[in-house]
Amino acid sequence: MLSRSAISRNAPRAFQSAASHRGMASAASGLQYDVSEAAGVKLANREPAGVTGTIALVAKAGSRYQPFPGFSDALELFAFQSTLKRSALRITREVELLGGEFSSTHSRENIVLKTKFLANDLPYFVELLAEVASQTKYPGYELDELVSKLLKLRQVALANNPEAVAVDAAHSLAFHQGLGESITPSAHVPYEKNLSTEAVAEFAKSAYAKSNIALVGSGVSSSELSKWVGDFFKGLPTAGTSGQYQPKSNAASKYYGGEQRISTKAGNAVVIAFPGSGAFGASAYKPAASVLAALLGGEPSIKWTPGFSLLGQATQGFSHIRATTKNYAYSDAGLLTISLSGKAEQVASAGKSAVDVLKKAAAGEISAEDIKKASALAKFRALESAQTLETGLEATGSALINGSKPYQIGEVAQSVDSVTEAQVKDFAKSLLSGKASVASVGDLSQLPYASDLGLTV
Repeated sequence: MLSRSAISRNAPRAFQSAASHRGMASAASGLQYDVSEAAGVKLANREPAGVTGTIALVAKAGSRYQPFPGFSDALELFAFQSTLKRSALRITREVELLGGEFSSTHSRENIVLKTKFLANDLPYFVELLAEVASQTKYPGYELDELVSKLLKLRQVALANNPEAVAVDAAHSLAFHQGLGESITPSAHVPYEKNLSTEAVAEFAKSAYAKSNIALVGSGVSSSELSKWVGDFFKGLPTAGTSGQYQPKSNAASKYYGGEQRISTKAGNAVVIAFPGSGAFGASAYKPAASVLAALLGGEPSIKWTPGFSLLGQATQGFSHIRATTKNYAYSDAGLLTISLSGKAEQVASAGKSAVDVLKKAAAGEISAEDIKKASALAKFRALESAQTLETGLEATGSALINGSKPYQIGEVAQSVDSVTEAQVKDFAKSLLSGKASVASVGDLSQLPYASDLGLTV
C-alpha cells in the first residue's frame, strides 16, 4: 500500500493547486466582515455566530489625535473603571460571573476597548461598552492613585527598552507631528500640567462620539449585534464639540526623514526607517512593502535555522544581535523599519550589513526562489493578522472610521499574490533614493551615524 506521503508526492500539481485555492476561498468567505450601521454607529461583524464572541469598540483617539501628551494613555486607563451606573468592583465581579474578559489598549491612531464573552451574554457586553463610552466617571482619586502611577510605570518601561525608544524616535523623525507623537510620553515630557480629570472627561466626549467610533464583532450574530447597538448606543453624541481638549484634526501625514541620537545605559539599538505601506484599503497601501519586509526579515520563522531572509543570513555571525524588519501600517501612511539591538559594536556592523542587503534587493541581486519565499511569508502574515483579533479588529474598525475598506482577507491575499519581483526591486530602489529616518539609542561612541551606513537623511 502506498504511504500518505507517497500519494502526496505523486498527486497532480494542478489538483493540489486547485484544492489550495478552493480552500483559501472557502476560508476567506468565512472571515469576511459584514458592514452595516445601527443608531448612527458604524458596525462590522464576522459570522458565523459561535458559542463565544468578541466585540471591540475602536475610537480614533490614539496618540496621533490626542490634544496633549498622555491623554490617550489616561483615557485607556480610565476605561472599565467606575461609571455612573457601576463601580469598578461591580464591573469586575459581573464580568467574572459571566466568564468574560475585558481589556483596553491604545496605539498611535486608536483606543480599543475589547470584550470577550459567551455568545448568550452579548446584550450585557454591548451595554457595558456603551456605558464605558458615555458614562465613565473621571474622579480625581482614580487619576492620582491609579492612572498617573500606571502611566509613570509605562514611562519607566519605555526608558529601559532602547529598541522601543528608537522606534518612537524614528516615527518622530519620519512624521514630526501626528504619527510622530510617542504612544506614551517619555519621562522628559511634562504631561501632568495639562492632564486633569476635567480635561480627560472633555476629551472623552468627542473621542467616543458616534462619528469617531466603530464597533467590530467576531463570532456573534450580525442581526443581534445591530439590535443591541441600536438600543444601547443611541444616547451617544453624534459628533464632538470644539475646545482645547478635543481630538486633533485629521491632518494628512507627510514624510520628512532625519537623524536622532539618544544616549542611554539601558542598551543599544538602531532603527533605520523609510516610507512604507499604509493600511489595506488606504491610498498609501503598497503590498510590495510587506513582501520586501519579509525578504529583509531578520528573525527566522523556523527554529534552529537562520532562515532565508537577507538580514537573517547577514547577521547569523553575530551572537548578540536581534534584527527585525516591520511595516507599521496607518490610515494614510506607513513606516518600514529595520531594527537592530544588542552589543554596540555588533549593532554598528549589523547596520552596515542591513543597508548592504537592501542595496542587493534594489539591484535585483536576489534569487527568484527567495522572492517566492518572501511572498509566501508576507501572505501568511497578512492572513494571520486578519484572523488575529488583536490586530484584525482594530484594523477593521480604523478602516470604517476613516472611510476605507474593512480588512477583507480574500482581497489582502490577492494583493500580495500580485506583487512581482520587479515591484519589490523598484520599491527597494525608491527607499534608497529618498531620505531615511535613522535613530540610534545607547552607546553613541560606537553606534553609527546615517552617513556611516551610506544613507541620506
